[in-house]
Amino acid sequence: MPRVARVNIKTITNTYHIIIRGVNKQDIFLDECDKLKFLKELKLTKDKFNFEVYLYVLMDNHVHLTICDKNDEISKIMHRLCTSYAMYFNKKYDRVGHLFQNRFKSICVDTESYLLSLIRYIHGNPQKAGICSTTDYRWSSYQDYIGKTYSGITDVDFILELFDMDRKKAIEKFERFSKKADPDFYDSRLELDYVLTDNQADKAMRAYLHDNPSKIKKYNTKARNEIIYNISKIQGMNSKLIAKALEMSERNIQRIIKEARDKEENSLHKAKNN
Repeated sequence: MPRVARVNIKTITNTYHIIIRGVNKQDIFLDECDKLKFLKELKLTKDKFNFEVYLYVLMDNHVHLTICDKNDEISKIMHRLCTSYAMYFNKKYDRVGHLFQNRFKSICVDTESYLLSLIRYIHGNPQKAGICSTTDYRWSSYQDYIGKTYSGITDVDFILELFDMDRKKAIEKFERFSKKADPDFYDSRLELDYVLTDNQADKAMRAYLHDNPSKIKKYNTKARNEIIYNISKIQGMNSKLIAKALEMSERNIQRIIKEARDKEENSLHKAKNN
C-alpha cells in the first residue's frame, strides 16, 4: 500500500462510498446517451452542492461513487441526482414508477487504506464483469486519473497526492497500483444484495435490545422510534425485516426511519454551521 509523501495529509472526513442501482436489478443505462446524461446531472449536482468526487463508475444497472460531502448534505445530493436522472429516464422510455431500488447505500470512508482499496474495487468493476479492462473502460473516473480524459467531474488531486506530490510520478504510481490485484480486500457492505435472513435479523435485534423485539411496541413513541432507527443501521437490516419482527406496517417503519434520519442530518448540519 503506498504511503503519502507529504507529512500533513488532509484528514479523510465526510467521505462516502455511494452505491445506487436499478429497482429489481433492472438496467438504468440503456445506451451511451443515458450515461452521458447521468454524468451531466452529476456535474450539475456537484456544482449546486459543492462536493468533491473522488471516484465513480457507471455500470448498466448500478453506479458507484466516492464523494467528499463537505457540507453534510448527502441526502439532498443523492435526492437531486437520482430524481433528475429518473425523470429523464422515465420520460425517454415512456415509463412510470421508481427507477432506483430503495434508498442509496452509503459507506463511510474514514481511512486512507480503505480509500485506496476502493480505487481498485470501483475502477475494477468493468473488468470483473467481463466487459473490458479497467484501463479501456470509458465510463469511470480512471481515465481522468491517467490524464486520458477530463470530465470536469473527478477531483483527482487528493488521491494522486497520496501517491506522490509530483504529478507525473503520481500518475505512474497510480497506474501501477491500480493494475495490481488486491485479493485480501473484501467488505460485505459492498455487496448490493446483502440482506439478513429473518432468523439473522431476529438474533441481531435481540442482541441489540437484550430482549424480545416485539416488546418495542410497548415503549413510548419517542423511545420506540429511536430504537427502530438504530436497528435500521445494522448491516443487512431493512424496513421489511423490522416491520415483520415488530408486527408493524413496513410503511410506518419507513416513515419512522426517514424522519429520524432527516432529524439527525439536520442536527449535524446545524452543529457544523454554529
